[in-house]
Amino acid sequence: MRQVIMDTETTGIDPKDGHRIVEIGAVEMINRRFTGRTYHQYINPERHIDAEVVAIHGIDNEKVANEPVFAQIADEFWAFIEGAELVIHNAPFDVGFIDHELGLLNHARGGSPLGPVREHCRVLDTLTMARELHPGQRNSLDALCKRYDIDNGHRVLHGALLDSEILADVYLAMTGGQTALTLNAEAPSEEQQANPSNEGLSVQRLTLTPGQLRVIRPTAEERAAHQAKCQAHKLTWFEEYSHDA
Repeated sequence: MRQVIMDTETTGIDPKDGHRIVEIGAVEMINRRFTGRTYHQYINPERHIDAEVVAIHGIDNEKVANEPVFAQIADEFWAFIEGAELVIHNAPFDVGFIDHELGLLNHARGGSPLGPVREHCRVLDTLTMARELHPGQRNSLDALCKRYDIDNGHRVLHGALLDSEILADVYLAMTGGQTALTLNAEAPSEEQQANPSNEGLSVQRLTLTPGQLRVIRPTAEERAAHQAKCQAHKLTWFEEYSHDA
């Protein structure tokens, strides 16, 4: 399955008030593995960016003055996300802004329209998922990083590509796959004591080049010993696997 983990930065909260997207960041996974493909683009919002918003993501009008407007990057961006499952934290916010931008574009240029997002992509909201997994707790991206012991110390300001990369690690940790789990022999932290299910586990991004991960196969004696143990406990999956192999 192809997934795109993404985030946007904007000039404000509500596109109905005229706010626009100023940055898009996305990373691609296929079958829960990072492909190395990313999408990152700063966008000229064609409006003033207020100081209180600049304090959050650090993007002011001077920084994006020479960047393309959304209409100039829309086709490339749409090609990157179309047909994928989008993994977004607080998805209604980002999807609402993307659909708003696409609506403005479609109205201006006519022809074959782009969007809306949910008609072309599945959308998975990790905020909804986190609230179901951790009811009554804080479920911001920073809180989830702390809960799953994911390093986000380099996240001083919000940034769409950086937040997408962090969200990808959080999503994999939440759903239990394709992260490196290392045993921690030190005393449990306060967070681990509060969440016993996470105790002793540290989540780190695993970066491997092809052929770097060595597969060690069992010897005939080890396979025989394992099969005998499975048979003793009346487990049949090993025999089924052997027949299929």
